Amino acid sequence: MFFGNSSETLSFGKSFAKKLSPKSIVLLKGPIGAGKTSFVKGIGKGLLIKEDITSPTFALSHQYTSGLIPLIHMDLYRIENKTSAEELFIEEEETMEANNGILIIEWPELIMPIIKLFWLVEISYADNFGRKFHVTEPNFSKNL
Repeated sequence: MFFGNSSETLSFGKSFAKKLSPKSIVLLKGPIGAGKTSFVKGIGKGLLIKEDITSPTFALSHQYTSGLIPLIHMDLYRIENKTSAEELFIEEEETMEANNGILIIEWPELIMPIIKLFWLVEISYADNFGRKFHVTEPNFSKNL
């Protein structure tokens, strides 16, 4: 899929939110500035979240509880240690499970091996402008 500007990315995020259910995990991969947080803002709009969604790069995690489904937004960009990344993920996954929320993780490479079921959204820069999105749905049979 191709999106030419941030408003199209927001709209896609809003419609993508309809595919998510409680306890969904979404992994976002893409370079800096590709639109990962803009996409999450769109998901927030789709979930009717009232708070402003901001990048959790420095905080590592933000939680939003005002919408239809609670949302936890993580960013592992600054974490270099696999064990630290896994510990943070497990902590936030427990919160997601307890609250029937949705967990979205930017820069998930360090923890992908320990997650069994997830949506994967890969964002890349298009040739001249805009962004390309590739969405892989959870494969329910791979873990059976």
